[in-house]
Amino acid sequence: MIAVWRAEPHEAEAVARLLVEFRDHLGLDWPSANAFLAGVERLIEDRDAAFLLAAPDEDSAPAGVAQVRFRYGLWWAADDCLLEDLYVRDEARGHGVGRALVEGVVELAKERGCRRIELDTNEANEAALALYESLGFCAVDKRFGKRNVFMRRHLEAGS
Repeated sequence: MIAVWRAEPHEAEAVARLLVEFRDHLGLDWPSANAFLAGVERLIEDRDAAFLLAAPDEDSAPAGVAQVRFRYGLWWAADDCLLEDLYVRDEARGHGVGRALVEGVVELAKERGCRRIELDTNEANEAALALYESLGFCAVDKRFGKRNVFMRRHLEAGS
């Protein structure tokens, strides 16, 4: 069974390592690994940020990460949740790790009283689009040169 948990400060290096792998997966070489670690250490204790980790089972190392931010939205009179990053290692893809992370984000957002969750993903990432749509996210529009799809899921008040 896939294990999902909110990363604690002592897990900052594991979070940063996964985010560096995501950077490399995207073919980028910046920010540096040190910048990722410093950023994770800064955000991991911030009330308006969270990192979720996931492993294929309770005895395995983390194979996926989700970075989440919260902000108060005036138009909804509640917090919004931004799923800023989602990454799953190649060997763990197709086994439900990504789904478990997104479901964990939804639960975290509901616990926080959020009224919606927003994210964006590349329009060529068919697996991500299918995953998000299967979990109730809808495309809102395309941004950034029509390469990224902005998606949103509304949550029931008080749920």
